[in-house]
Amino acid sequence: MLVLLPPSEGKATGAAGAPLDAGALSLPGLAASRAAVLEELVELCAADETKAQEVLGLSEGLKGEIAKNAGLRTAGTRPAGEIYTGVLYDALGLASLDAAARKRAERSLLVFSGLWGAVRIGDRIPSYRCSMGVKLPGLGALGAYWRAPMAEVLPAVAGEGLVLDLRSAAYATAWKPKGEVAGRTATVRVLQSKTVAGVEKRTVVSHFNKATKGRLVRDLLTAGLEPAGPAELVEALRELGYAVEAEPPAKGGKAWAVDVIVTEL
Repeated sequence: MLVLLPPSEGKATGAAGAPLDAGALSLPGLAASRAAVLEELVELCAADETKAQEVLGLSEGLKGEIAKNAGLRTAGTRPAGEIYTGVLYDALGLASLDAAARKRAERSLLVFSGLWGAVRIGDRIPSYRCSMGVKLPGLGALGAYWRAPMAEVLPAVAGEGLVLDLRSAAYATAWKPKGEVAGRTATVRVLQSKTVAGVEKRTVVSHFNKATKGRLVRDLLTAGLEPAGPAELVEALRELGYAVEAEPPAKGGKAWAVDVIVTEL
C-alpha cells in the first residue's frame, strides 16, 4: 500500500539535527529536480525579500519564512514526519504509533512537497515554506514542473498494491496515476453529513476532511491492514467503523472515488 499525503502549510521549527544531505533522501530519481527547486528558492529568498514575499504569497506576519528559506542549506533537519504539523498530522499521530505501525508508516506514507517533490516520513529535511501552488520565476508553476520527474519515478514506487490518494487538489496536480496504477488507486473525499429540516446535506469541510484522513490512515496502520486494492480498502474501512460509499470507475485505467461520510469528529 502506498499512501499519498499532502504536506502542512505550517512546519515544526527548531530542528537541531545535521544540515540537509540531499543525497540521502528517498526517491533518488527526483534528486536533480529537487536541486533545481532548492537552488532557485534559496537564491530568491536571499536576494530579494519583497519579490520572495510576493512569489511565495506570504503575509506580513509570515515574512520570517523568507529568511528561513534563504538558510535551507545549513539549517538543522529532522524527520519529515516531525516537520509536518497541523490537523491531518495531529490526527495521524505518528509519534505515538507502536513499533510495528511505525514501520508500516515509514514504508507506505509518501508526503508531497513543492520543494522536495515527495518524501518519506523518515527523510530528514529542514523546515521550509514553498507550496505546490508557487510559481518560481525560473521554473514556473511547481505543480506543472514536478509532473515529468514524478511520472518517471512514482509508477515504480507505487509497487503492485493499493495507492491511497489523500492529497489536496494542489498537490494532486504533480502526479496523476495512469493506466494500470490508476486502476488500483482510490481517491478519498470526506463529506460531513448534516440533516437540515429533514433533508440530508453533505459538504466538504476542511477540518473534518483533514482530521478524518489522518485518523483513517492511523487506523489502517495500527490494525495492520494493507488492502490490495480499492475494493479491499472499502471493506477494510467499513470493518474499522467508517461509513463509506464507493464508486468504481466506469472504465479501466481510472481511479476509484471513495467517499467517507462523517457527522462529527
